[in-house]
Amino acid sequence: MLALRIDAMRPSLERVGRFDFNRARERLTQGFVPAYMQHIVWDGERIGFVTLKPEGRDTLRLDHLYLRHGFHGQGIGAWVLHWAQEQARARGLGIKLTALKLSDANRFYLRHGFVLEGEEGVDVHYRWQAVETKP
Repeated sequence: MLALRIDAMRPSLERVGRFDFNRARERLTQGFVPAYMQHIVWDGERIGFVTLKPEGRDTLRLDHLYLRHGFHGQGIGAWVLHWAQEQARARGLGIKLTALKLSDANRFYLRHGFVLEGEEGVDVHYRWQAVETKP
């Protein structure tokens, strides 16, 4: 999992001057809960993973969504995000996540309905809430 995280995050971390192998391991270890992890498999090959875990009473936290380089821009991330949104919608919950400043992920999350909640250091915080439709 660490190798996948580093492969996915290294360019963004280097862009903000924050890449450090030991810190990458520590950050993954702190927030990683295997029970909430799903492997992302493409054509029989594990190309990433995602974790979606409860946070409080009304929210899920999308803590990790990593795809190996070479698999971006193919709709895989959008499919995974749609899956996470459907999980939240079915339970009547919102989703929170944190992205890195200067990361391409920021545009990705905004395109998929996430709203900026705030910034802190090099972190950008987003929230998504399902829109209720009336019959």
